[in-house]
Amino acid sequence: MTVRIVTDSSCDLSAADIEDHAITVVPLTIRFGDEEFTDGQGLTAEGFYQKMAASPELPSTAAPAPGAFEMVFRELADQGADAVVCVNLSFALSATGESASAAARAVDGEVDVRVVDSGKVSVGLGLMVKAAAAAAAAGSSADEIVEQLAQLKDRVVIYGALDTLDNLKKGGRIGTAQALLGSALSIKPCVDLTSGVVEEAGKQRTRGKARAWLAKQVADAGELEHLAVAHGAAEDIDAFVAALGENPAQNPLTVTLIGPVVGTHAGPGVIATAMVAAR
Repeated sequence: MTVRIVTDSSCDLSAADIEDHAITVVPLTIRFGDEEFTDGQGLTAEGFYQKMAASPELPSTAAPAPGAFEMVFRELADQGADAVVCVNLSFALSATGESASAAARAVDGEVDVRVVDSGKVSVGLGLMVKAAAAAAAAGSSADEIVEQLAQLKDRVVIYGALDTLDNLKKGGRIGTAQALLGSALSIKPCVDLTSGVVEEAGKQRTRGKARAWLAKQVADAGELEHLAVAHGAAEDIDAFVAALGENPAQNPLTVTLIGPVVGTHAGPGVIATAMVAAR
């Protein structure tokens, strides 16, 4: 049985990972006022942060239309896929999963499509997508992959240290971190995205203390199977990575620039970690 893996562009996987694991990515769109960009096409992650810094208004994102997923599902079926597992960013944060589900219904009877709510974002979603792709390459069935993802979903923990709450507030994704809005302007908010929504995890008085808090979450997790670090063009990312020290989960550590989809809502300067504790 041939199972193919599909995800969306919020996964923040590298081009090499996407190619090596034969993953198909359906892009979201990013808007700066009347100007619209397809994620990964015509707007790089680096270019996005430069544009956001120069823009008088914050950007917004839009989920792919169901037709974009439907086209991909049909193409994969034409290429010989017996089943497709489509792993998307948290349904609580985006309508992307709804679009994928609508497309799956449209191709029902033509190709077996399983749409999975990862409950994660950015590199947390990326960890799950790569796990699904590895399982597919090893010959796992769609049922087996979906079950593996359900178990992994409970193990992926995501924390972030934000430089600003402006983007989350404007985008309506602030969740329980709403309470942080009344804090002094100098407060650096820390959030927990493990559940698929933004939850308050703490607040630090300086950027350095926020980095230290985030590094402590990694240290306190103990031995790790996987660790992924991502950031929104954070100038102090090297200082954060140095604070992690040696980690058996991934050495040397891969550090990823957060793409426009998540960067739109997390804002510039965010640093995030996604980790899976060893069993």
